[in-house]
Amino acid sequence: MTAQSVPYAARLQIDHPTAQLDRLTTFFRPIWAIPILVIAAALTGIGWFATALMIAARQRYPRWWFDYSRELTRFTTRVGAYCALMTDHYPSTEDEQEVHLELDYPDVKVSLNRWMPLIKWFLAIPHYVVLFFAWIVAFFAVVIAWFAILFTGRYPEALFAYMTGVIRWTLRVSAYAFLMVTDTYPPFSLS
Repeated sequence: MTAQSVPYAARLQIDHPTAQLDRLTTFFRPIWAIPILVIAAALTGIGWFATALMIAARQRYPRWWFDYSRELTRFTTRVGAYCALMTDHYPSTEDEQEVHLELDYPDVKVSLNRWMPLIKWFLAIPHYVVLFFAWIVAFFAVVIAWFAILFTGRYPEALFAYMTGVIRWTLRVSAYAFLMVTDTYPPFSLS
């Protein structure tokens, strides 16, 4: 397998809704999303620091810790897709729903450099800068999609593809810098 054909350690696909989206839930989404946003914010926290210490100090990434991080990432991605109007389904804490996210469990001693967790967050700064502007555009894309859904009941495909790409790119940077499942520098790409 060539380097180009090897899939990245973090993969995301969000199903484009085939049926019309609910205009009423779309209209009130900024209000209805508050409880699930509070839950998602409460669950995220010290995970990056603990993972970095486990890899740097012990060269270990316990499977149970990886599973927790993966499921939390799946949940917060579902919350993000819901807030971005990409689905009408209230984010489940268990079910995959329309958001399909996969993270590869790393073999720490073989595929991860022991000291990289200490600097990965710094090496990802170029991504943060580009993603900052991509998320500004994404905000306006969601506003346009909000109006489109209210009038037509459909999420425009180009905006949906853009939003999926920005979320995917953010996931890959997170997988590199914070979830620490790979030492492969993430691509500057929406695809």
